[in-house]
Amino acid sequence: MSAYIHEFVFGIYPYVCAAVFLVGSLIRFDREQYTWRSGSSQLLRKRQLRWGSNLFHVGILFLFFGHTVGMLTPHFAYEWLISSGAKQLLAMVSGGIAGVLCFVGLTMLLHRRLADPRIRATSSRMDIAILAILWVQLVLGLITIPFSGQHLDGSTMVKLAEWAQHIVTLRPGAADLVADVAPVFKLHMALGMTIFLIFPFGRLVHVWSAPIGYIFRPYQVVRRRGSGRAVGARG
Repeated sequence: MSAYIHEFVFGIYPYVCAAVFLVGSLIRFDREQYTWRSGSSQLLRKRQLRWGSNLFHVGILFLFFGHTVGMLTPHFAYEWLISSGAKQLLAMVSGGIAGVLCFVGLTMLLHRRLADPRIRATSSRMDIAILAILWVQLVLGLITIPFSGQHLDGSTMVKLAEWAQHIVTLRPGAADLVADVAPVFKLHMALGMTIFLIFPFGRLVHVWSAPIGYIFRPYQVVRRRGSGRAVGARG
């Protein structure tokens, strides 16, 4: 039974998540454009929001592009420049720093949303659930660092990268490549795929519109109280 579960999670589930991610995003954009945004509560706890949001976004962007490049770049494309072990060490150090920044920022955002009754009252269950899931995913990612330190030859990193490349290129046997990696890596991978699965159903869809989409958004018309004068403001 465990073999079947492993085959499903790491051989089939990635395609389920990818399909829901793409089709769900298109349907959400087509049918619910007014919800295609990040919910705002900027008037409350502005300083905590600013610090938390900046740290979170800097960290998460570095982690996203670092994972994308690191996992999807074939070994032959960089072996002439850097060894697998050196690449893994670089990923551990840079990813660890970015992960800590992201973790601190996300913890501030989650605390702000849960600790302030006014913000919590305007937060949907999905808002809170997504922040909590991202927080757990970051913790799992940070936990993988000491496990990676136990094999600095880069062998596990190569297996994970080959798994991702097999999935993207629709090659069979992807699940077999990660059969013997540590459970914490598998949990991190499974939860990461689940984030793509739930992506279309929450506030994460605003990623598709940032930052270029924000620049070209129309201004809202805001009138001052007791005055007919209108001013423009970004929504």
